[in-house]
Amino acid sequence: MLSDMLRSVRLTGSMLFLVEASTPWVSWTPQTESFQRLVLPAAQHLISFHIVTRGGCWAGLTCGKPERCETGDVVVIPHGDAYYLADPPTAEPTYSFEEALTFFRRMAAGELPSTVFEGGSGPPTTQFICGFLGCDLRPFNPVLSALPRLLRVRPGTQTDDGLPHLIAFAIHELRERRSGGQVVKLRMAELLFVDVIRRHLETLPGEKVGWLAGLRNPLVARALALLHDAPAQNWTLDTLAAQAGTSRSVLAERFAHFIGQPPMQYLRQLRMQLATRLLVEDGAKVVAVAAAVGFESEAAFSRAFKKCVGLSPDEWRRQRGG
Repeated sequence: MLSDMLRSVRLTGSMLFLVEASTPWVSWTPQTESFQRLVLPAAQHLISFHIVTRGGCWAGLTCGKPERCETGDVVVIPHGDAYYLADPPTAEPTYSFEEALTFFRRMAAGELPSTVFEGGSGPPTTQFICGFLGCDLRPFNPVLSALPRLLRVRPGTQTDDGLPHLIAFAIHELRERRSGGQVVKLRMAELLFVDVIRRHLETLPGEKVGWLAGLRNPLVARALALLHDAPAQNWTLDTLAAQAGTSRSVLAERFAHFIGQPPMQYLRQLRMQLATRLLVEDGAKVVAVAAAVGFESEAAFSRAFKKCVGLSPDEWRRQRGG
């Protein structure tokens, strides 16, 4: 289901670069909506993530308390907030808002080297990968809604942990400009992000609620799997509960507790998210999309789509360049 939902929210592009920092230093980023069009104009939303590959630093939202990060830690800013990485945490910024926008525009255009140097004149003490990943936000992205405003994930302890190999490959690609680099960066960014979400899911406390926590509850996970496997089926709460092996009342209570909404409301949003992808990626006719997501008529689908998304299916397709 995690893979299915990540596909449906369309990870649409990425920008990666490497930072070598010498104390004192600070690398700060404004709200992503201020430079999203410069970096990935086709994306609805930008997810920022940073992987500390050597040394350590402090990370925090602009108006938040800094957290200490060590080698192997991954910091994700999923909701577009302004944030910073620094060492020490009180280091003063050395560039303006306008200079930050210019940097992102030039980096996205390939006018800058993929390794950036920050801070003092001494040897670098900290190295980290900066990544920005585009994705869909509307009409439905439960993965992002389940994440905190700043997520810090510790490295795994398993002997078969593949993340260090992926990081080493990413550093090699960033240092060596080769053909097909943009495609490789996108795939690396996707793999890194998925790995972080999996690690976060594995460490969620038992009392945690939300879409990701729901995947760990056997009953809610079964219901989610049924809906994701057959979103076009004529589901009712009764049929869903029967196939999930529980009563209508138990399913309704448990699903709402973890997911924050009733199962049928979740299904409507899931169908609309699937429809947006079919309209843009597959270029399917509206009537075919309607049938694919469980509507018997194009008119009923179009009304439901506009109510959820705010645009008609054709308007959505034109806006997204489909």
